[in-house]
Amino acid sequence: MTAVRPASAGTVTYETLLARARGGELGPDPAGLRVAVAFTTRQAVRHDGRGTGYRNEVLGLRVGAAVGSCAVEPGATADGVVEECAGAAVDRLLDHPLEPVRVAALDAYLMHVAPHSPAHGARPVRVSAGTSLEKSRARARAVVGLLKLPPGATVLVVGVVNSLLEALCARRLAYVPCDFKGGVTEWGEAVAGDALAEAHRCDALLVSGMTLGNGTFEPLRRHAREHGKQLVMFAQSGSAVLPRLLGHGVSAVCAEPYPFFWLDGGPSTLHLYQGGAR
Repeated sequence: MTAVRPASAGTVTYETLLARARGGELGPDPAGLRVAVAFTTRQAVRHDGRGTGYRNEVLGLRVGAAVGSCAVEPGATADGVVEECAGAAVDRLLDHPLEPVRVAALDAYLMHVAPHSPAHGARPVRVSAGTSLEKSRARARAVVGLLKLPPGATVLVVGVVNSLLEALCARRLAYVPCDFKGGVTEWGEAVAGDALAEAHRCDALLVSGMTLGNGTFEPLRRHAREHGKQLVMFAQSGSAVLPRLLGHGVSAVCAEPYPFFWLDGGPSTLHLYQGGAR
């Protein structure tokens, strides 16, 4: 595998990473790599003891030993998209008209180039075997641990996960929950639909990697960079993409490549990144 190359001068964004990958600047020519397997993972969740549930759907693309992922809205990925991706050259998928396909292709390519490891700046954290709720809470503690904030600070949470909200409360941190779908949290708190509109009243941002696939990530990255706020990403989507943005608006990443903690009750591994640009 090729080692991670230093970031170029200037600000790095998701779009510049995409362009550099297309040009073979981050590793091997993507025209010479193919997606062997394309698939979707669909999940419905209702943890024991919780009154609400949710659904997830994730597009997965496998390149060599690496799997790249991007969450999509449930039901949004037609079977034809999966069939189209299987066997396709990576360079073609980096130019695909659907953003989630581009994200998953870039994620798979970067995971193939530089898998999560201490050599590439990752700190592995083991999540012990347990129930779905136990594993969710363990992941939440690891994610929230990346925030360097005093008690009483307010965190914008984009992509509402109730275990994350619990972990913030345990740290005596206030939060503003945001999600495209709106609604309410497990505890009846209103969920805002426009994250950027709420960001000004928050001290830090805790953001799901699925924002890469729905086009809302870049405005949040710019806000964090311009206002000197921490931006911590919890990333199943784009887990190999977001660490490349450390020092360019992103301050820390909890990277969780496929298979995700919710797929089985056995142990799993998170990869924590914190610090400057890679």
